[in-house]
Amino acid sequence: MTIEYVRKPEWLKIKLNTNEQYTGLKKMMREKKLHTVCEEAKCPNIHECWAVRKTATFMILGSVCTRACRFCAVQTGLPTELDWEEPVRVAESVEQMGLKHVVITAVARDDLKDGGAGVFAETVRAVRRLNPFCSIEVLPSDMNGECDNLKTLMDARPDILNHNIETVRRLTPRVRARATYERSLGFLKRAKELNPNIPTKSSIMIGLGETKEEIIETMVDLRDNDVDIMTIGQYLQPTKHHLKVQKYWSPQEFNELKEIALSKGFSHCESGPLVRSSYHADEQVRAAKSNV
Repeated sequence: MTIEYVRKPEWLKIKLNTNEQYTGLKKMMREKKLHTVCEEAKCPNIHECWAVRKTATFMILGSVCTRACRFCAVQTGLPTELDWEEPVRVAESVEQMGLKHVVITAVARDDLKDGGAGVFAETVRAVRRLNPFCSIEVLPSDMNGECDNLKTLMDARPDILNHNIETVRRLTPRVRARATYERSLGFLKRAKELNPNIPTKSSIMIGLGETKEEIIETMVDLRDNDVDIMTIGQYLQPTKHHLKVQKYWSPQEFNELKEIALSKGFSHCESGPLVRSSYHADEQVRAAKSNV
């Protein structure tokens, strides 16, 4: 049987800029035994963020995820790593890179009782001690929906809490592993209840077979749970073993979705074919804080 693939349009073809600054930063990451989701998830914007905008997304708690989501390129398995020195190395790297905004994310650690919240919180504190003028965004998994784990993270007072709902309600069981649509909404709502002054954010990738109406429904659900920022990007199949792209949404359609999102009350929305959760994250946190 022949497998049909949707041809990638011209607007998704990018030229990689592997200049000396980029390769130097990549070398530093390896020397400090750190991981970035920029590399692991094969983000198309890595060169712009690292070299131009001075932002980066660190992936802590190892490089092996306990979940096998069908859209994600991160390695899946049983993690063995729990490194309490990692927060300091992340903080030092943020200083060395001269970052203005840092996003700290992590693999899902369902093997840990606290879901990794302790290391997560200590990383926020370590970055802030060494880089007091750098804004900090955290992007955790749902930590199994445990409120105590979320509280541990929120008590470290990040500048923004980001948790991705990833896709529309109907497609969630097929796209995500272990996570649920309602749990993600509850996680975002509880974060805002724990600290109303910390903006919340969520992201959806499109092109997996969702309809425009379902995307708008997701916008409404996020706003009903006090989410401040939304990002919308095109799903790109990382390998032949992952979910296939069902549609490439056009730049014009992304622009329309952005206008709809803003009309629903989001303080900021990034929407475009190459947008990822952390794209222009520095602008997003400024926009959100001015409205909280």
